[in-house]
Amino acid sequence: MKFSISLPTGFEGVMYPIPFVDPADFARLAKLCERLGYHSVWGNDHITTQDYVRELFPGQPPNFYELLTVLSFCAAATTTLKVGTAVAVLPMRDPFWLAKQAATLDRMSGGRFILGVGIGAYREEFAAWAPRLKKDARRGDMLDEGLALMQRLFKEPRVTHDGKYYACRDIEMFPKPKQNPFAVWIGGHNMENVERAARVGTGWLPGWRPWPELAERIKVLKDRAAAQGRDTSEIEIAPQFSVTIAKTAEEAERRYMASGLVAHRKSLAYTGRDLSKQVVANLVGSPDLIREKVAGLAAIGVDHACALMIPADSISEFEEQVQWFAETVYG
Repeated sequence: MKFSISLPTGFEGVMYPIPFVDPADFARLAKLCERLGYHSVWGNDHITTQDYVRELFPGQPPNFYELLTVLSFCAAATTTLKVGTAVAVLPMRDPFWLAKQAATLDRMSGGRFILGVGIGAYREEFAAWAPRLKKDARRGDMLDEGLALMQRLFKEPRVTHDGKYYACRDIEMFPKPKQNPFAVWIGGHNMENVERAARVGTGWLPGWRPWPELAERIKVLKDRAAAQGRDTSEIEIAPQFSVTIAKTAEEAERRYMASGLVAHRKSLAYTGRDLSKQVVANLVGSPDLIREKVAGLAAIGVDHACALMIPADSISEFEEQVQWFAETVYG
């Protein structure tokens, strides 16, 4: 199984104290992950503070770093490590410029970029960014139209499009990505995103689910993809889990439940996940227990424990967890 790390591009207040990360930390963490044998590093995408974070940290706005800029620094600082977005919120980004940025980063990194896209976790953030769109726009429709448009821009010499949300005339977009096909992963764990990944994704990047639900959705995705004539082995199954590793399972659970990540989980309770399963369904435990969990995930069809989120109170604790996981779980 592959393993990768989520960098703290947009997690201050959400999972970490404010402030948490220094700009110089990103490239240094990427180098550490490359040295330890991780597959990739990833960043998440926020433009403004969530309501619940403002309540938890009044008068302390978090630092949310633009993820493609951060990933470009990480790619430049490494040689083999891949970089990815988990996820780029396509309804809040211009698809033409996102396609240009993605193709450029893929070229300049030698084909090491993975574009994960989704609708975003918080509709309140979309409403703050686009108040004129919030009443009429459906983010899922924006994602579908924008993604189809971007895929044409990645492949075709000239593109004309006239859609509900986007339009262009005779756009020539070069250079094309180095990878062919270009790696486009679909983020999100609901069934609509399962269907999207089956149709057009080279990977599926859901959030964690209780394992029976995750196994069921992996089967549905592969069945849907096969029915459309796709080779299911070419779709990477890459759920995003969180990691807390300690000498004992009890200590790991205590640390996890005391972390800021739990408030984040509660803020996303509307997605329907059973929060009573968040410890057992994530990579929380002793090294031996986490190795057992990794084996169980492989057995249900997980290819990649992707963009692992590591709750911590400091960058030094974050690094310690990154190193401990690598050395004891798959090192």
